[in-house]
Amino acid sequence: MRLPIEKVWKAVATSEGIEAWWMPNTFEAEVGKEFILHAGPFGDSPCKVTELDPPNRLGFDWGKEWHLVFELKELEGKTEFTLIHSGWDPDKVTEFGQPHTVIQGIMDNGWDKIINEALPSYIEG
Repeated sequence: MRLPIEKVWKAVATSEGIEAWWMPNTFEAEVGKEFILHAGPFGDSPCKVTELDPPNRLGFDWGKEWHLVFELKELEGKTEFTLIHSGWDPDKVTEFGQPHTVIQGIMDNGWDKIINEALPSYIEG
């Protein structure tokens, strides 16, 4: 993204920003703070902020098994954004009773569209 890191950080590390490109939430940027992602038909997912290093890194637990990290790096006037979604286990099922392998495939497709279309569209406004 050809945008300053501070603008991208505001999009990925504020409640308003996250809602604009991903989903409604009660996020607050504070380590240890619990919040909710309102996942529409999938219900509310409890989350907890585990890492906060503005404007470079935000990490949080999502639901019972997943961990997300949003990593930003400034490179010559551009901002590189990396998403790390971990916690996948082929032997587990989600709290909704679906195998991780099935959900991972669905989420991979979703993340691709969210990160490559929704996030840049929101930031570039």
